[in-house]
Amino acid sequence: IKPFILPVIWGAIIAVALMPICKKLERVYGGKRGLAATTIALLGIALLVTPLVMVSGSIVDGATHALEVLQNGDIKIPGPKPSVADWPLVGDKLYEVWTLFATNLEKAIQTFMPQIKSGLTSLLGMVGGALGSLLLSILSLAIAAGFMTYSESLASGLSTIAVRTAGDNAKSWTTLIAATIKSVLLGVVGVAAIQALLIGAGFFIFGVPAAGLLTLILMILCIAQLPALLAVLPVIGYMYMTQDTSTATMFTVWVVVAALSENLFKPMLMGRGVDVPMPVILLGAIGGMLFYGIVGLFLGAVILAIWYELFVWWLSIEKAQQQEEAVIEEKEASQAESGHGAGI
Repeated sequence: IKPFILPVIWGAIIAVALMPICKKLERVYGGKRGLAATTIALLGIALLVTPLVMVSGSIVDGATHALEVLQNGDIKIPGPKPSVADWPLVGDKLYEVWTLFATNLEKAIQTFMPQIKSGLTSLLGMVGGALGSLLLSILSLAIAAGFMTYSESLASGLSTIAVRTAGDNAKSWTTLIAATIKSVLLGVVGVAAIQALLIGAGFFIFGVPAAGLLTLILMILCIAQLPALLAVLPVIGYMYMTQDTSTATMFTVWVVVAALSENLFKPMLMGRGVDVPMPVILLGAIGGMLFYGIVGLFLGAVILAIWYELFVWWLSIEKAQQQEEAVIEEKEASQAESGHGAGI
């Protein structure tokens, strides 16, 4: 059962997030829920596979070209500019290593062979992880299609189980869970997609090499709630080294504004339709991401949202008890006064 836990959780998250789209497609298809869910799953698989195939093709072409250049001995690495040595912290070392690769490539490869092997091993591990994530995503989409097809019966069964487990608050909590998942999808994944789209457009317009791969890396960083500038700053440095100042400045303005756009979009999208404050959802999403990866974005936000509701409920009970005690004390005091007056 354990290997299927993560795909089932992902399938449930995807189904909750995409259910409104499925219902709209169902109306278009004349009430055929299964066909609508299958269409969504196939489109999702296509969106996952197509970029990977494109990136894989460019990587294979680049590797083939690199092998041909190595075999022919035509590798020519331009030397660094003297100004590189003046860069703070890393300038001297970078200038020395760059010069070695430009003047004596064979010696440079021998010198840095352990680092090169380590880098290749890490790269192969990343490729393997990407393929594993792709298979997990495809399986999760297939499970999500099944959940969306039989959503009513599943929702009824889960509601019954939830009521028996958690009591009268279960229905409000299930509504909160669904709303929180949609909120995280819009506020985290949606904002990350908008940022990646805006910055990626700048990469393509200004002719940055490997723009597609950089956009994909940027998307992953944004989903992980890391600053987009982490991926943008090296590219800005590359543009100033290879382009004229005006072009590099326009590119810098474009990508920096796009990178800072999350400060505008996140408050607008995260927390919509949820009574829980936006910082609570964001904190839960970040904490869940740190402990459980991408799926933790949703699990962390849901768990913290429920804990917040429990805390508010506990405070309301305590307040109600205090008010009730105050009323009882007031009644006892008034009765004591009336009894004292009657005795006189």
